[in-house]
Amino acid sequence: MGVASWYGVPFHGRASSSGEIYDMEQMTAAHRTLPFGTWVRVHDLDNNRAVDVRINDRGPFVDGRIIDLSHAAARTLEMIGPGTANVRLEILSQPAAVGPALFAVQVGAFANRDNAERLRRVMEADYGSARLVKRADSLGLWRVLVGRELTQDGAAGLLRRIRGEHQSIKTAFVVRLDSV
Repeated sequence: MGVASWYGVPFHGRASSSGEIYDMEQMTAAHRTLPFGTWVRVHDLDNNRAVDVRINDRGPFVDGRIIDLSHAAARTLEMIGPGTANVRLEILSQPAAVGPALFAVQVGAFANRDNAERLRRVMEADYGSARLVKRADSLGLWRVLVGRELTQDGAAGLLRRIRGEHQSIKTAFVVRLDSV
């Protein structure tokens, strides 16, 4: 359970993390760690509506949110006006041929590359592995990713360690590395 949000313009027509062109009128969604091609039923806990979406993008990159829905999916849940909804996710199916996953912790996203590089250097010194990633769908943001964990639990442990040792990093979260 958690909070869903939705996204449309200016992402419409841009490449998603999976490489597909994002169409905000299709039943798709962004999730931080589920494999691309996973079908999820999103249950709105406030109005009892539900919608089935296919994961084809990464996000949401806002702390406290668990899924970013396309405009069409958000319209089905009647959440366009409020912008967010309390939801529960139900995995319907996952692709059969999903390769081994790697996970990391995103500790920041910056419009200024120099700021991102400063944080990357600190994280690399403390945790051994940190890199900058700039993707076409990020609207010019440089993401700072730490670690290369074999499991989501391993990445969650790294996240707890980072939050414990760097109190200024409040919005870090685990991401799947198949799209970076």
